[in-house]
Amino acid sequence: MNRIRVLVVDDSPLIREVLTEILNSSPAIEVVGAAEDPLIAREMIKQLNPDVLTLDIEMPRMDGITFLRNLMRLRPMPVVMISALTEHNAEATLTALSLGAVDFIAKPVSETENTMNDYAEEIIAKVIMASKANFKNTD
Repeated sequence: MNRIRVLVVDDSPLIREVLTEILNSSPAIEVVGAAEDPLIAREMIKQLNPDVLTLDIEMPRMDGITFLRNLMRLRPMPVVMISALTEHNAEATLTALSLGAVDFIAKPVSETENTMNDYAEEIIAKVIMASKANFKNTD
């Protein structure tokens, strides 16, 4: 079985590290890279050809919604939005979903082991589900 290749896009080094650790804990997933902003992510997508992208909304140089809009126009692929805004700003979440994001999840906020285990299971499940979405790549 081929592992699902994931690119993590988030401006927080801690969140990139946590997501990478969580996703790599699944035998079905391999994090192939992590980008701190969409402009770096754009180049990494070309080089690494990931199957799924995790994408934050608030980032420097270009916000995640603008990047998602461009990505879906130029190279459609499964995207799971991971942002603090998904809880507080339903409009940003709905916009992301309308642009083609497969799913969304809030960034982890609790540090209890049970909560983090539940979060890890949820994000792994969402990435696996997203990888099954049918997108027509133009490359």
